[in-house]
Amino acid sequence: MTIQKNTEVNDGNLLYTKKPYSSDELYDDLVKLENMYPFIKRNIIGYSVLGKPIMEVMVGNGPKKIHMNGSFHANEWITTSIMMHWLHEYLELVSKNSSDKEQGMIDLYKNTSLSFVPMVNPDGVDLVLNGIPDITEYEAALLQMNNLSIDFSQWKANIRGIDLNNQYPVNWEIEKQRKIPKAPAPRDYPGDAPLTEPEAIALAELVEKANFDRVLAFHTQGEEIYWGYLRKEPEEAEHIVKEFEKLSGYKAVRDIDSHAGFRDWYVNKWRKPGFTIELGNGVNPLPFDQFDEIYKKSKGIFYSALYM
Repeated sequence: MTIQKNTEVNDGNLLYTKKPYSSDELYDDLVKLENMYPFIKRNIIGYSVLGKPIMEVMVGNGPKKIHMNGSFHANEWITTSIMMHWLHEYLELVSKNSSDKEQGMIDLYKNTSLSFVPMVNPDGVDLVLNGIPDITEYEAALLQMNNLSIDFSQWKANIRGIDLNNQYPVNWEIEKQRKIPKAPAPRDYPGDAPLTEPEAIALAELVEKANFDRVLAFHTQGEEIYWGYLRKEPEEAEHIVKEFEKLSGYKAVRDIDSHAGFRDWYVNKWRKPGFTIELGNGVNPLPFDQFDEIYKKSKGIFYSALYM
């Protein structure tokens, strides 16, 4: 495919990605991105509990298949903003194709197929940012789970009170037994069985179908990169994470006492490199004024995930 230089993109900031993203704002900006860069493709990989589309952007059609996702947890919505900023910058560099740096981006584009899901949990993100949805059937349950508070800023789960990153069939029973919530809650409840929630199912079906070479799941916070799971990760994973660590200053952590997560499941089932990257430092939800620092430290992870 020949990628034409997009003069509209270079003449002005038609898309501003340094902002908090609700699901509607994300959908609008993904449409704008596709109009600005016709060489990308938008897909709906599934729907949330409330029927909101879970969007994937596909960039490139090279042999190396990379998947990235963000906002599994609702109060970690800043990951969507960071990811969209990466994506916009990458597409702009690919489209320019006028310098050595931009030629390098063309090479990445030709050699990789990037699957990009910037918001796994749209219902949860909207709840954190905008409050209770205008759907009366959920209002009472949400308030009850949230101790009758209308402040949902700490909410991690999906709209049904299920933690989507505790939903995967890899030692799920361990997490089910030891997690403190024994019923739907703002955080940490793994559900009544693995893969009951449509958002978690959508990601699982995408991975099953796509045969990715590696996956990266972006969370907050801690400036750490989790890369091992019960020594089932391949040697290649250590090589990759050392590059991530060098470029970001984040700490690579091989072993953590955690199961039933998206990355755990991927590494366990496919024996391929999988990474959970904890962006930023502080208390979730991270304040948006950390955006520039997070972006500066983490963008090397994005690009090295494509070239490694």
